[in-house]
Amino acid sequence: MRLSNLAASATLLATAASANAANIDFWYGNIGPVEVAIRAQCDAFNAAQSEHRVNCVGQGSYEVLMQKAIAAYRAKNAPILLQVLDAGTLDMMLSGAVEPVQDLLPEVKWDSYIAGARAYYETPKGKLFAQPYNASTLLFYTNKTELEKAGITKTPETWEEVIDAARKLKAAGSTCPFVTNAEPWAVFEQFSARHGLPIASKHNGYDGLDAEYVFNTTFVAKHLSNLVEWRNEGLVRLNPDTKGGNLNAAFSSGECAMVEASSGSYSTYTKAFEGKYEITVGMAPMYKGQERHNTLVGGASVYIMKGHDKAEIEGAKAFLNFLRQPAQQISFVAATGYVPVTNDVLDAIAKSPEAKSPKYATAAVGIESMSKPSTPDTRGIRLGSYIQFRQIWTEETQKAFAGQQTMQVALDNTKKRGDELLRRFQQTYKGVELP
Repeated sequence: MRLSNLAASATLLATAASANAANIDFWYGNIGPVEVAIRAQCDAFNAAQSEHRVNCVGQGSYEVLMQKAIAAYRAKNAPILLQVLDAGTLDMMLSGAVEPVQDLLPEVKWDSYIAGARAYYETPKGKLFAQPYNASTLLFYTNKTELEKAGITKTPETWEEVIDAARKLKAAGSTCPFVTNAEPWAVFEQFSARHGLPIASKHNGYDGLDAEYVFNTTFVAKHLSNLVEWRNEGLVRLNPDTKGGNLNAAFSSGECAMVEASSGSYSTYTKAFEGKYEITVGMAPMYKGQERHNTLVGGASVYIMKGHDKAEIEGAKAFLNFLRQPAQQISFVAATGYVPVTNDVLDAIAKSPEAKSPKYATAAVGIESMSKPSTPDTRGIRLGSYIQFRQIWTEETQKAFAGQQTMQVALDNTKKRGDELLRRFQQTYKGVELP
């Protein structure tokens, strides 16, 4: 179903107006094609019934949304529905500001959610705190047209093959064989997960607030050092190295031939490539000899905030039920490149006449990547102040990419500063048990 048809078709389901209609607010943090898709869902919900009305308010980014939400909650005027990025999970669980979604919607078959999509947002006992929404994972994209010009006929699957292809591309005149934003989600968190590496002790914090960072002693340190060397060789480019200024623009324009990026970037790439280049989509590269584990779910989930009356809660539940509908998920996947979050939707796509359609290219491969064998260290990241930690990680590693310190020193510094964050967070929640 096309986005433009969602609101129109939904009006056929409209019901009589209710005297107890609730106006509810839903804050989200996306822009671009994803924002368009979110607003289409909001319009479709409002057109489908008249008992409730959802006001969907964009905040520009996940980080800005979190800051505004904290201030709004303290002022007792927070929205009832809040879209929170993966890194904010523990902060939300311990905030005392949210109602676990599984408690308010016990009738939902939550086990229908794909394990890889729910592990990040559930307690060790399996209770979901938030409803997975715009679920993404890391994928590997190539400009097949440019690779073939350089004599590369097989899509690389390992890092060794990626770099071999990069050398051939460079020899053929490419100024940007492979591009990365060098952000922690892609080159650190997803790398660690699929290679089965812990980021912190206590299984990345799932088993206690007394976790400590350990990533500076794992294979991820070697990979990040490799990225520095490959950049110096002209095989890997960072955002500032490109004409486009960021990996999405640089890959979309054809400047860069290979990229690791979110499944949510797919629609941007395909629109830009139309009539110019052919694209390939696959799982993120592994090092040879390493066993592949699951990649993490990215994107965000939706929380129900406390402090709202019964009518608002019913409205919030109705909207979440609407988002979960297969037709809504399928349209969202087609419009954005995000992956389905329930098994029935993946099955529906697979059985549909459009199963092989390019608009669903990320669905199967994304779920396959998230469904690889998992370990207690690949469920997700349950660490306090993790959004701030990502900022520290980026600050220190950028110094290494700039040649101001070695990557190992950068990671050692990040571990030290990160542990300080964890200890402050632990002190703040002293005596509080993980849910």
